[in-house]
Amino acid sequence: MRPSWVEVDLDAITHNVRLISNEVGAAALCAVVKADGYGHGDVPVAEAALAGGAAQLAVALVEEGVRLRDAGVEAPILVLSQPPREDAGTMVARRLTPTVYTAEFATAVAAAAAEPVPIHIKVDTGMHRVGALPEDVPGLVGAVLDDPKLEFAGMWTHFAVAEDDAEYTKRQLEVFNDVVERLRAAGIAVPVLHTANTAGALLYPEARYNMVRVGLGIYGLRPAPDVAGHLDLRPAMRVVSRVSLAKRLPAGERPSYGRRRSLPAESTIATVPVGYADGLSRRLSDAGRVLIGGELRELAGTVTMDQIVVDMGDDPVEEGDEVVVLGEQGSNSITADDWADLLGTINYEVVCRLGPRLPRRYLRAGGDGG
Repeated sequence: MRPSWVEVDLDAITHNVRLISNEVGAAALCAVVKADGYGHGDVPVAEAALAGGAAQLAVALVEEGVRLRDAGVEAPILVLSQPPREDAGTMVARRLTPTVYTAEFATAVAAAAAEPVPIHIKVDTGMHRVGALPEDVPGLVGAVLDDPKLEFAGMWTHFAVAEDDAEYTKRQLEVFNDVVERLRAAGIAVPVLHTANTAGALLYPEARYNMVRVGLGIYGLRPAPDVAGHLDLRPAMRVVSRVSLAKRLPAGERPSYGRRRSLPAESTIATVPVGYADGLSRRLSDAGRVLIGGELRELAGTVTMDQIVVDMGDDPVEEGDEVVVLGEQGSNSITADDWADLLGTINYEVVCRLGPRLPRRYLRAGGDGG
């Protein structure tokens, strides 16, 4: 078996959920486990989040919800976007809570139902991706309330810039609150209101309502470095490999594809069997580093599909030595934010892009969960 893998600390997931739940007080926590649990593994993460007190789960796709149901997960599962109308029957059959923002999809859900289905209506308050426009919400709510096969169970919106633009975020809240007040004035109560993602939940107490949707935070990551720094969020992911070959090369040699740069001195080069097919961008070739022997080591050349080469200088290294690509080793660490800074992206993308060729190993108190 190829000696490269992703370690996921499920105790860290449970810890982070408990920590954030305590921070948001009475608001229920909905754990977002879409995109295979942000690359961590959807079913184990879902179970760990529920163990930490999450009240329900959220996914992006019907297929993601079905995977959780097939694995025996019984908690409520909110699907965050409308799928094609022909998938409404699957949602109803698998007890997935639909998000609705068009009358046509509401009709499709009702047509598939034998008894009332709880639905959540999404309002577009400024993200402008999906959701009903604020002026269209009262009519949509009215249509839902008039249909005996539908239950108006919740209403929500999504912040575009909660981590770095308080003015725009508060404007979105104002739009959402205005819709809520218009419904209340018409005698319509909304059982569950939710607007806050991780940044919203941690930075804006007024955005918590009676539920928050937390994705990034449950994985121990922050949407921005200064978001709720007082919380002891624990990164749950570690990407690990082992040295597959070590060799001594003279100064001036240019390892790997493209012969990007020469070795400044005679060096020991370690080959590590992990590459861009696993999610390590080729853009890490010039500035990327890994941990070997507890020390940060520079790459010696281009990231290839299946392997990287590491410049060890004169330090000893042997086949089988542990290599940490992401995570801690000794007193040093390489974080998803470090990668994101080098790649000009965000930590969400770093963890989500780690491919299925890297098996996931789940750690729990007392040892490796397999």
